Amino acid sequence: MRCPFCGHIEDKVVDSREAKDGASVRRRRECLECSRRFTSYERIDEIPYMVVKKDGKREHFYRDKVLAGLLRAAEKRPISTGQLERIVDEVEKNVQDSLDRELATTEIGKIIMRRLKALDKVAYVRFASVYLEFADVSEFMSELKALVGTRSPAVKKPKKSKK
Repeated sequence: MRCPFCGHIEDKVVDSREAKDGASVRRRRECLECSRRFTSYERIDEIPYMVVKKDGKREHFYRDKVLAGLLRAAEKRPISTGQLERIVDEVEKNVQDSLDRELATTEIGKIIMRRLKALDKVAYVRFASVYLEFADVSEFMSELKALVGTRSPAVKKPKKSKK
């Protein structure tokens, strides 16, 4: 903190307490050069996390909004809320870790789709059908065919016995 009287950059904190508004801290400081005292106020600078929509608009990141979309996709599926919250945690961490404190919704969608694809194929298809905005049924069918092509061959249908 630079002294407002002599410009020296070293000082010591003499007293520290919460300010009247409760949103900041009031500090009495003493300059180590001229010994004069001055007051500073500190507050947390809250920069909101943002998402960049497909049309380029920016809006606040809302964790609840992401979770609501996942809950709709996973409705009546054997997926716990905890599993969905872990997906939201990953999305939120990616937004927080980005340098600009913002992330494109396309990146958010990719994270969610990757996790849902590994977790539950039906929830994945439900989410993808809304997120990918298929233009027609053929695009939707090609996504389904690709998904079925990646299905594990461990589950086989029983053969019908001849009588």
